[in-house]
Amino acid sequence: MRLSRTGTSAVVRKKRGERGLNTRQQVSATGPRGPVPGLAVFPLAGQQGVRAAGEVGLTTRAIWEGVLEQAVREDEDVYYLELSEVTFVDVAGADALATAAGRLRDGRKFVVRRPPAALRRTLDLLWPGQTGIEVST
Repeated sequence: MRLSRTGTSAVVRKKRGERGLNTRQQVSATGPRGPVPGLAVFPLAGQQGVRAAGEVGLTTRAIWEGVLEQAVREDEDVYYLELSEVTFVDVAGADALATAAGRLRDGRKFVVRRPPAALRRTLDLLWPGQTGIEVST
């Protein structure tokens, strides 16, 4: 059997004399289990804050925590987190957000725009009434 790659697909072909059919399956660049989740962060135009895309989890937590740490150091009263392109935030990522919000000086807050539904539910369940976080839809 021989494996040949074409883009993000792999084609498995039988050698002469082998039984079986040719099959096609998706194989990521990082292996058969799929790509490692990523998180991309971009500054917001005209506002203090960032737009993020991807996932917040174990492999991207350092990026997320760095963004939040930078936000805590900023001087603006409102720091926007545009999360409409974020597909997942784990509980540790929600905890990092709540912890950072707790470190904001009085009168400052994070405005979290269009977060994944699971993040909204996690914040409501584990950090109800957190004054440093405003979630907008």
